[in-house]
Formats: sequence, C-alpha cells, structure tokens
Amino acid sequence: MHATLPLLQATGFPAIQRKQLDTLQVNIGYRCNQTCVHCHVNAGPYRTEMMDDETMALIPQVLARQGLGTLDLTGGAPELHEGFRELVMAAHTLDVKVIDRCNLTILFEPGQEDLAGFLAAQQVEVVASLPCYSASNVDKQRGNGVFDKSIAALQQLNALGYGVEGSGLVLNLVYNPIGPVLPPPQAGLEAAYKRELAEHFGIVFNQLYTLANMPIQRFGSTLISKGQFNDYLRLLKENYAAGNLDNVMCRNLVSVDWQGYLYDCDFNQQLGLPLPGTGRPHLRDLLDDDLAGRPIRVADHCYGCTAGQGSSCGGAL
Repeated sequence: MHATLPLLQATGFPAIQRKQLDTLQVNIGYRCNQTCVHCHVNAGPYRTEMMDDETMALIPQVLARQGLGTLDLTGGAPELHEGFRELVMAAHTLDVKVIDRCNLTILFEPGQEDLAGFLAAQQVEVVASLPCYSASNVDKQRGNGVFDKSIAALQQLNALGYGVEGSGLVLNLVYNPIGPVLPPPQAGLEAAYKRELAEHFGIVFNQLYTLANMPIQRFGSTLISKGQFNDYLRLLKENYAAGNLDNVMCRNLVSVDWQGYLYDCDFNQQLGLPLPGTGRPHLRDLLDDDLAGRPIRVADHCYGCTAGQGSSCGGAL
C-alpha cells in the first residue's frame, strides 16, 4: 500500500500558456519489467493498462495532421507494448523523430533480443535512465543487478553506433537524485559520467539529462511515509527560478495517456489533471484542434520543473 498524497494546489505558481505544439509524448502502457523507487508513474510488472489498437492508430494521423516533429514514447517500458515497433516504423515513415525512453534492462527481456538492432535501424533516439555511474547507487534505486544489466545494454547500443560521434544514432542518459534533493549542475555531472563510464566500461554517450524527482505517485508516497513530503516541496519552491518558465516541456508538448486522453505534461497525467477546458480532451481532438495559446494547468508539483537549473524531459533548462 502507498501513502495517500496530499492534494497539490496551484499556490502562487504563475500562469503560463502554450506555444506551438511540436512534440507528442505518449504513454502507451504502464507495464514495466522494473519497479523503481523514484517512478512517478508507479509502473511495474503487475500493471495491465496498455493502449488499445484503435487509439494507437490515431497517433500517426495526429503526427501528420499537426505536422509534429517528435514522437516521445514512454511508459512503463514502452517496448513491452505489442504495437511499439509498428508505431515506431509508422512515425519513421513520416520523417518524425522518435524518442524511446528506455530503462536499458528491457533489452534482456524475453522476446526483446533484437530490440537494440531495431531501434538502430529505425534511427530511434534512445533516452536511457542511469541514475548513477555507481553500481550500489543504481541498484539501491532500481533493484539488485540493474546496474550490470544497464552497463551491458549500453555496451550493446555502443556496438551498434549509438553515442558514437558521426553515427547519427543519439544516446542520451538520464540522472535522477536518489532522495529528496535537487540534482547537481548538469554540465559537471555529465563530464563525470563520461569520464567514469569511458574509463571503467568503454561506454560513450551524447548528453546527460539531470531531472528533479517529482513528489507524486511512488516517489511522493515514499516521501509521505518518511515524513519528508512538505520539506521536499518547500525545497522546490525555495529554488524556483522564473527564467525556467519559458522552456518547460509543457509549452510545446502534449502528454497522452494509455487511453488517449490529453494532459499538459506526464506529471499532470499521473495526477489526473487534464488539459483545461470542457470535458476530457482526447487524442482524436488533435485531428482538428490547435492548442497554441491555451492556458496550462499548474499546481505545486510544477515547482519541480522550475527549481534550480530547471528540469524537463530534456534535462536542465
């Protein structure tokens, strides 16, 4: 059982509006082969929520109708959806950049033996979670043995050209703090990651994204159980930086849940806060609607994207 989270209010967070939509971020299912402490989706092997075929078929239509440049696939482990590869190929045919938010260990799941080769063939950008270059820290956050599998997966991706200069195959890593603290400066940590991973494992990658943990779902429940929720929220608010507002992901991205409903971001999705307006906007509405200029629904968790260096799907702002 998870602790009950307090209601997050929009206390003092400034009003912001959408820019032109560029990225469709789709959560195609909550099933995952891992159960990470920091997961704001509360994903795991026991989750059964997966996008149906009818909703999946809308995604390429929306990409084409809206003229979008990026399809950002997430989960759970998005690769576990049986329609994942067909969707990737459809987007590739439309010349849309596809991002796969990959937990790395998925490459070793039964039936996924050729996954890395498929991603390379489709020129998918891999954004891989690796919360530290230390085995003990990674296993503490993500489970025993995860670090070794993650290293092996990165080496497999490198062998295909991922992260190698001039290959055109982009491999970015994601860092999340282990506890209720802000991530360190991105540039310095990226340099340390590149040095340590190259020296000890021969691994190369393009960029490191540093992301603040969001006080929602599994991580939020952990904070509540340890009596740290209010202190962490206070930390986020005290480190608010107005300069980050212009570049947060919700300005040009829309988040789609496994049922096709629309949200300003993945975090609002997990809190059940749909796009402002009447009813519950759905993916099919994007076949006709333009979201530019619409208000964005904000609440206290939004301070997680604007604290310190700022934190969005692309790391520090």
